[in-house]
Amino acid sequence: MKEETILDVLLYLFEHYFYADPEAVADRDSLQNGLLQAGFSRSEINKAFDWLDDLSRQRPASAQPCNAVGPVRLYVEPELAKLDTEALGFLMFLEQQGILDAAQRELVIDRVIALDQEQVELDDLKWVVLMVLFNQPGAEAAFAWMETQIFDDEPEPLH
Repeated sequence: MKEETILDVLLYLFEHYFYADPEAVADRDSLQNGLLQAGFSRSEINKAFDWLDDLSRQRPASAQPCNAVGPVRLYVEPELAKLDTEALGFLMFLEQQGILDAAQRELVIDRVIALDQEQVELDDLKWVVLMVLFNQPGAEAAFAWMETQIFDDEPEPLH
């Protein structure tokens, strides 16, 4: 069996609690008990909650206008070690298309670096982007578009 990661716990939380029925999300103890019953370790659950707490603390007070044209982002070695060329290209695409603004891109990169994985593949990056957008005020359209990229067999073109 594959060793579980923070991302496994986050995806389970997102799919079974936050995304499926946000109103049904109870307190942290109830969530933790549900995760323990699902077979996740207390250590990974605590890391996932810390990851979510850090994401929550970085949430902007209000939506910022998206400016698709900006400076080029240079990546440092730890970021390049985690994100391959395809993932970096996808981040650039999302920013150029106005799905992510520069601040959201930085938040995605921060949350990727906080994962306990040596490398984050494109599919995992898409989930991180979706979770970040879910937490951003005013990002409903970007969230909906990103959602189609994950759940649809044939991704929706960006208009």
